[in-house]
Amino acid sequence: MLPECQLFGTLGCHLCEVAEAVLMPFVEHGLWVELVDIADDEAMFERYGLIIPVLRRCDSGTELLWPFDAQQVAAFLK
Repeated sequence: MLPECQLFGTLGCHLCEVAEAVLMPFVEHGLWVELVDIADDEAMFERYGLIIPVLRRCDSGTELLWPFDAQQVAAFLK
């Protein structure tokens, strides 16, 4: 069973769109990813504004910082 995740980003972020594309094959195989727009929360914008996109596991809180590829995501989800 794949863990639930969040992808921190914002609208208009090209790297966030690339990260979503990297995650799509995992989503097609059952990964649940909540897209979280950091612009909606001042504290999140302060924390993640310069490092988005960030993939976060909901179960453990661990984060995978950009840049990441499919192999890194697979290892992160184990």
